[in-house]
Amino acid sequence: MRILVTGAAGFIGSHYARTLLADGYQGCEGARVTVLDRLSYAGNRANLPASHPRLEFVHGDVCDRRLLRELLPGHDAVVHFAAESHVDRSLESADEFMRSNVVGTQSLLEACRLTGVTRVVHVSTDEVYGSIREGSWTEQHPPAPRSPYAASKAASALVALSYRHSHGLEVSVTRGCNTYGPYQHPEKLIPRFVTNLLEGIPVPLYGDGRNVRQWMHVEDHCRAVHLVLTGGRAGEIYNVGGGSERTNLAVTERLLELCGADSSMIRRVADRKGHDLRYALDGTKIREELGFVPRVPFDRGLQETVAWYRAHPDWWRRAKYATADTEERARR
Repeated sequence: MRILVTGAAGFIGSHYARTLLADGYQGCEGARVTVLDRLSYAGNRANLPASHPRLEFVHGDVCDRRLLRELLPGHDAVVHFAAESHVDRSLESADEFMRSNVVGTQSLLEACRLTGVTRVVHVSTDEVYGSIREGSWTEQHPPAPRSPYAASKAASALVALSYRHSHGLEVSVTRGCNTYGPYQHPEKLIPRFVTNLLEGIPVPLYGDGRNVRQWMHVEDHCRAVHLVLTGGRAGEIYNVGGGSERTNLAVTERLLELCGADSSMIRRVADRKGHDLRYALDGTKIREELGFVPRVPFDRGLQETVAWYRAHPDWWRRAKYATADTEERARR
């Protein structure tokens, strides 16, 4: 089997590629993996086993249709992780989100149509649903995105499903909750707070910290995506919920404990524009159809994640400060 994984020099995609190459998914042992990544600030070749004999890395953009048409023949499936994914960045400038997430997805699907690669899993997010005060979203809930990032992911999923109905591609969509674990770029909440605390720098907590998220370890998220690839129905959406619901304040307080710090390290900052109060996914469908249940308890996963960042300062310092240096140069 040969699988193209887009965006697999990033956080979730690289975990999925590494697990495939380690024969971690039953039935896909020996699979060859092609990684397509344009190596933006969040992409890192160090996230992948560069010398693995079954890995082919291609430095390129999902918007490059000529490259896609050359690359896709011979592949059995595509798992599409590639996306701009940071809400704060989308609030500052949405152009790249629309280009990468919407145009990139359409370019990839069009190339799949032209080259006869029919099986595609499009990886999306719970943020497309908006905000929910109580209960949880099923897959039947309509998208109601409240940030440019979420809007771009909602649009890209609709494009993906349209290729199922218009062209017969075997497209499935996953919508995952907040994901954490090793190799996550330090712009996101958990790695940013951990790396700040390891350096003795206060952590910036939005508003009152009462915003609620479900949290899932990257290992579980990728296992769910693979279950959808191998057993999910074409034309269907699958919520990938973790069930570990926490306020941002509660997550912050636990990180303080794990890093040996106290509440004096919290700095309250002005809330994000349009900050969604609560996300909650109903995972009944993927559980009943594919047998998916998260395996990594949140506290164990969080402890292991903190330990990983503590043990890999070179990795996160390069990611954290290379981004800061690039942005500073751009402002000059």
